[in-house]
Amino acid sequence: MNTYQNFNKSLENRFIKYAKIDTQSDPESPTCPSTEKQKNLAIELVKELLQLGIEDAHMDDNGYVYATIPATTDKNVPVICFCSHMDTSPDCSGENVKPIIHKNYNGNDIILPDDESIIIKLAEHKDLQNQLGNDIITASGTTLLGADNKAGVAEIMEAAAFFAQNKEVKHGTIKILFTPDEEIGRGVDKANLKKLAADFGYTIDGETLGSIEDETFSADGARLTINGVSSHPGFAKGKMESAIKILAEILDKLPKDGLTPETTEFKEGFIHPVSIKGQVEHAEAQFIIRDFTDEKLQSHANVIKEVSELVLKNYPNSNYNLNVKAQYRNMKQILDKYPKVVEYGILAIERAGIKAKKQSIRGGTDGSRLSYMGLPCPNIFAGEHAFHSKQEWVSVQDMEKAVQTIINIACIWEENS
Repeated sequence: MNTYQNFNKSLENRFIKYAKIDTQSDPESPTCPSTEKQKNLAIELVKELLQLGIEDAHMDDNGYVYATIPATTDKNVPVICFCSHMDTSPDCSGENVKPIIHKNYNGNDIILPDDESIIIKLAEHKDLQNQLGNDIITASGTTLLGADNKAGVAEIMEAAAFFAQNKEVKHGTIKILFTPDEEIGRGVDKANLKKLAADFGYTIDGETLGSIEDETFSADGARLTINGVSSHPGFAKGKMESAIKILAEILDKLPKDGLTPETTEFKEGFIHPVSIKGQVEHAEAQFIIRDFTDEKLQSHANVIKEVSELVLKNYPNSNYNLNVKAQYRNMKQILDKYPKVVEYGILAIERAGIKAKKQSIRGGTDGSRLSYMGLPCPNIFAGEHAFHSKQEWVSVQDMEKAVQTIINIACIWEENS
């Protein structure tokens, strides 16, 4: 049964409205949400959900949005949650986003008008080859677009509107969760799963049309601290051991032809320094460590340790400390225990007339941590591409297929209960 009707214009308008709201998160902020402006989108979403007749829609003090679409069946159906995040990446400005609709895409490179040096090239964006005749939305060249993850937010909202307007469609209880701060690794830090009361979930935060991701990186964060020896530079001979220079030497000796983001792909992991700071006496570097198994994470951390010890042999009065903390783990370890969650996702994609592509993601989603918090949660495509950059784009037609997939998932769980 194909339950989805064509809401092309409605979906397009929703997405553009949400994209214009600045929701950039801030990794340096200790608050939740990390930026108060994320609540501006949350407030708008709650207003729209209430207008749809979803009576319990609300935002909590931490900026999370919760809502319940009541069941329309007498069957005992597992409660299914659909989740997307509201924040956009701090890697690229999200202020004054100007979405542009490129109707009936013709296969040419897309030059963005506010900075004509920003060109979305067909040769570099392979998925554009599948978009001929579709409507492509981009930003204007000075900001990201925010399709990561406002495409997912718009798709869930469009599906909610469909269910509100088509109560004859049979489905179990549906929960909606919109989170802040996913882009800075805190997306479910304060999610109240007891209040959510869902059995299984789907994040709508993937890329290519038809993709369903049941495997993510496992992830650790590491802080390498160097304690050097400071001295007046005019009288430093034989005394000073600069923590800055020691740290630079360690970073220089880390692998360059492997174990880095720019030299790895597929199932290969990496060590990635993301920030450094310091003075002569004290310096530190923050790393992210990624791989698909926990054992390899430990091996990668040992590389940092071994290089640090090698370099410090030349600095007898200095020392180091490496502090490694778990961030999230590969959700496949959980999802393999609940095969129907992924099976029904694949069936829903295929019912929408798309070839399903089960794959791994070289990253993480809210679903990674939700799975380990007791809510098994694979990731479904939202259609977003080139995220975290000024070249970000999304296809309206791909978003429509994501809405159809969401609706199909809910119906399939009801049919098989």
